[in-house]
Amino acid sequence: MGIIDVKELRKYFPVKKRAFAKQDWLKAVDGVNFSIREGAVFSLVGESGSGKSTVARLILRLITPTSGEIFFQGKDIQALRGDSLREFRKSAQIIFQDPFASLNPRMTVFDTISEPLKIHKLVKRSELKDKVVSLLVSVGLQADVLNRYPHEFSGGQRQRICIARALAVSPKVIVADEPLSALDVSIQAQILNILQELKSQSNISFLFISHELRVVQYFSDEIAVMYLGKIVEYAKTEGLFNNPLHPYTIELLSSAPKIKPDGKKREILKGDVPSPIDIPSGCPFHPRCPKRFEPCDKIVPVLKQVQNQEAKGRLVSCHLY
Repeated sequence: MGIIDVKELRKYFPVKKRAFAKQDWLKAVDGVNFSIREGAVFSLVGESGSGKSTVARLILRLITPTSGEIFFQGKDIQALRGDSLREFRKSAQIIFQDPFASLNPRMTVFDTISEPLKIHKLVKRSELKDKVVSLLVSVGLQADVLNRYPHEFSGGQRQRICIARALAVSPKVIVADEPLSALDVSIQAQILNILQELKSQSNISFLFISHELRVVQYFSDEIAVMYLGKIVEYAKTEGLFNNPLHPYTIELLSSAPKIKPDGKKREILKGDVPSPIDIPSGCPFHPRCPKRFEPCDKIVPVLKQVQNQEAKGRLVSCHLY
């Protein structure tokens, strides 16, 4: 059992293709299972529209699942009420993709970071300023920014403020939803170093969501690869990058740009991701898969453990295994 356990999680959104048409369902998350170990970084990767951010919002109870269960330290989060729900809100924090949109433009840095401390009554009023300054220093900012507003900062500085706000309540889990994608590459490295330092100095668990595969390789302990709402491969980071098994994972890794070319031809994933409203029959990846064969367009593969000593503990959803 991990600090977060997800079982058969589904989220379907009702949609209509046109006026007066029959209601369809957009299957954003479709039967997902995983566990986040205490103090570990668990990453979700995949193309846009694969359901990664929906999983993040479900775990934080920002939206309600269609079915399935999410357990935080063994407790079903949908059953939490009153003080237990308040404690969960304090224990699970999020860092959003867009640091500007996630900060109130009318609140100063001091107001932004001190607000969760006041809500959860964690610090005496006389100690509030010192605590806020301490949080800012921990993310590489100084006390002279306390009375400034979000529009006065760069994107990287705003994200540092968001991280400081998340850390204010001493969370047990931080959900980082594409925290680097809105930033320049040089700033990405600085923010990633802050997160890496947090990982090494504290026992905070991370759900890290990204499509930047090299970042994921550097930061995470375990990875789940998502495609059209399903997990197609689940492995430890080193094993997945050294020996990807699912054809989608192989294509995804080979299509990623490399700083030092290894002589291999860079593959580009062919075709577009099918609509989550009209998911293909059988394996959802089969229309784009270079290794598809007889059962792929008819039978949905099950996510199961690979019977291979080299890939021990690996879960793959593919008829090849």
